[in-house]
Amino acid sequence: MLSLFNLNMKNRFCISFLVIFSVLLFASCGDNGKVVSEGVIEFDAKVVDLSHPMASMAPTKMTFKFKDNFSIVEMSAGMGFLYTSFITNPEEKTLTQFVKMFGKKFAVIQKVADLKIENDKYPLEFTSTNETKVIAGYTCTKVHVKVKNETNEEFDVFYTKEISIENSNFTNPYSEIDGVLMEYQMKKFGIEMRFTAKTVSKIEVGDDLFKFDKESKIINQEEMDEMFLNMM
Repeated sequence: MLSLFNLNMKNRFCISFLVIFSVLLFASCGDNGKVVSEGVIEFDAKVVDLSHPMASMAPTKMTFKFKDNFSIVEMSAGMGFLYTSFITNPEEKTLTQFVKMFGKKFAVIQKVADLKIENDKYPLEFTSTNETKVIAGYTCTKVHVKVKNETNEEFDVFYTKEISIENSNFTNPYSEIDGVLMEYQMKKFGIEMRFTAKTVSKIEVGDDLFKFDKESKIINQEEMDEMFLNMM
């Protein structure tokens, strides 16, 4: 009888140990192991105002690659003749915009002061909420946004804390939001785009992606803006 009792106790101990171990394992990985600090997010991209003259040339998807708090956003448009990327460097606090157009390469390097000037052109007011929804498998929190200009436009954006990138928004108008944006809007050259994350892949990202292409001609932001405006 004692042996049977000891056996049952051993079984209970083993089961309890496995349950506790499983809980600790998942807890260390975050929500079902989803917390990730390196990988790729694929976004759908849509023009908010389809009557805009550049709407037909706008990109339909965007790729966001990240590693060690570095990130790069990549988009192509116009049947592939136009490629642009934005490299965020958290160590140097810079944003490098790279453009390849008709085989020519150009780049603009913006520092914190330059970024403030750009972001002030799209002033936003944020209202936090407790509402959440799942986007690309990640729990995201809703923030209500109001554009503080003559349009008084309002919309909702969503961010997640389950993707680990420090100060992920220091280069954009959403710098007050402490989390990775998974659904949001941006406006440039009068065209407003809405981006929604579709997939998140935990894959290795090469360091070379975050390096500056030395073949690019360095220009200033005004010259870059003029290039795009001339396309309209």
